[in-house]
Amino acid sequence: MSIEKEINRRRTFGIISHPDAGKTTLTEKLLLFGGAIQIAGAVKSNKIKKTATSDFMEIEKQRGISVATSVMAFEYKDYLVNILDTPGHKDFAEDTYRTLTAVDSVILVIDSVKGVEEQTRKLMEICRMRHTPVIVFINKMDRDGRNPFDLLDEVEKELNIAVRPLSWPINMGKSFKGVYLMYDHSLNLFTSNKTKVSENILKIQNLQDPKLVEMIGEKDTSTLKDDVELINEVYEEFDEELYREGYLAPVFFGSAVNNFGIKELLDTFVKIAPSPLPRETSAGMIKAGSGKFSGFVFKIHANIDPKHRDRIAFLRVCSGKFERNRFYHHVRLNKQYKFSNPYNFMAQSKNVIDEAYPGDVIGLYDTGNFKIGDTLTEGEDFTFKGIPSFSPELFKEVINLNPLKTKQLEKGIEQLTDEGVAQLFTQQPGNRKIIGTVGELQFEVIQHRLINEYNALCRFDHLNYYKACWMTGNKEKIDEFCRFRMKDIVFDKDENRVFLAQTAFVLEMAKTNNPDITFHENSEFKIGDGLSKLVK
Repeated sequence: MSIEKEINRRRTFGIISHPDAGKTTLTEKLLLFGGAIQIAGAVKSNKIKKTATSDFMEIEKQRGISVATSVMAFEYKDYLVNILDTPGHKDFAEDTYRTLTAVDSVILVIDSVKGVEEQTRKLMEICRMRHTPVIVFINKMDRDGRNPFDLLDEVEKELNIAVRPLSWPINMGKSFKGVYLMYDHSLNLFTSNKTKVSENILKIQNLQDPKLVEMIGEKDTSTLKDDVELINEVYEEFDEELYREGYLAPVFFGSAVNNFGIKELLDTFVKIAPSPLPRETSAGMIKAGSGKFSGFVFKIHANIDPKHRDRIAFLRVCSGKFERNRFYHHVRLNKQYKFSNPYNFMAQSKNVIDEAYPGDVIGLYDTGNFKIGDTLTEGEDFTFKGIPSFSPELFKEVINLNPLKTKQLEKGIEQLTDEGVAQLFTQQPGNRKIIGTVGELQFEVIQHRLINEYNALCRFDHLNYYKACWMTGNKEKIDEFCRFRMKDIVFDKDENRVFLAQTAFVLEMAKTNNPDITFHENSEFKIGDGLSKLVK
């Protein structure tokens, strides 16, 4: 198959939502309909003691939440679908934001009971900024929730995007009967089937078809007709171009836990979602079919298999064709690397591949050569733009509770902070280790993983710092400032000096009193040739 055909049949998307909206459950049911798995595990079911396929870390299974992006690929009809299931919890938003740079579209899951929530707004801001195409799935229609029209109004107002329902619910909660599919005049009657695929699609000619009354009753038929008439008057007709430009979101209703409304969503998604899109780089836009391979690392995960201590860099292929055992140029390190065992993923299950195409997400075994945002090419020197980094907001000192396990603790802290959800700083004298994050829950996850994956015991003591700032500018002035503020100076992993400001006022005074120094609130700024470098 030609590279153009391979590109055109790929669909790479992320699933995003507020916590507990049903995102991971929807991911699992998409895999079920795609034939990638035969039976789904209800994430929080007491009857089915199988955890969700995409939640593979031990803490995820215990807490019932996703704390890391999972990558899954499967074939559906003539398409190859790559799903990136992201964490919903705000403390892990960094992982989600970076994942959004690696997808071409998203499915946004909204809880019909709670409607639009805080994290949903933040995620949609990122999508709007990049004009990412969005499909909305309103979940949990088998529960008593809010009026569908009110939900649509809230989505338009709160998320600043036009909507067009492509399916419409017939009641909800205990009286939920199913959905009417507006694009092909069919009726999907609701049956609860939590673990297996079932189809109950009934074709009707139109809303005047007498079979409709037989199936859902006179009252609900009358209500459905009124609703559809109102939809056609109020909402624009679905326009695929507006969807692909990120201005119009098609909306589907269903119940992920009951496998309901998933097939219609998946069938429509593969038809209308974009194939791999051009990407912005320091050398201009790179098209997927440009011929030469390029890609970027958007995620690093240590110990996907704790037994083997493996560290995997997740790379999104952006252009050309990736081939196993071929040398590629690591732009930041200016070195050539080849990969004998590149993987694709089904959650924690890995399969060695010989080739990959734009849109694919592959895992590269990493011995410490990769960082978030690194670019691989066939030789060109450019970097991909738009991969966000974040300034820590919480700072805690690592206190070793078992001196006999010092090496294990240091190795664990080093590897886990490489994943990009926390930053490691070292303060001298004393070699004090300080971790900075944007969310409290990240410390709990790190502590849990240190115990279970590295057999290292520690505690975290809170430090009163407001912001971490990297410094560039006049070297003599930076040296003088660091001598003056020695107790607030730490080193990051690249041995760059970082100023930990105790308050917003202290930071503002430092900026005012040191005009020859620029204080950067993250380490991913551009200097000179477009590559991330720091003036030390």
